[in-house]
Amino acid sequence: MRNTLVTALVSCADASLRNNTRRFLRGLSSDELQFIAEFLGSCILEAPGAFGRELEHQIASFQRMHLRGEGAHLEDQEHKMILLFEYLHRTGTALTQQPVN
Repeated sequence: MRNTLVTALVSCADASLRNNTRRFLRGLSSDELQFIAEFLGSCILEAPGAFGRELEHQIASFQRMHLRGEGAHLEDQEHKMILLFEYLHRTGTALTQQPVN
């Protein structure tokens, strides 16, 4: 399953950034990969075809949902959000600013 997640997430990157993205993703745990995949899936379900247009809104919404829904450890969620921002940067996805809670 881990290799499938890496392959799927790499396919979302610009072609020229795929090798760098693959190296980054291979260093992540399965849980971290699933978090990033869950974000991309939520973007598709929330606004099909609109990924990237309202990225800041989508990230903030996902972050609120995740923190509320799981009652998870705040440090773990913050760590995963940092990894999500790094993934988005490495895939060539433009993000004007990091959303705030």
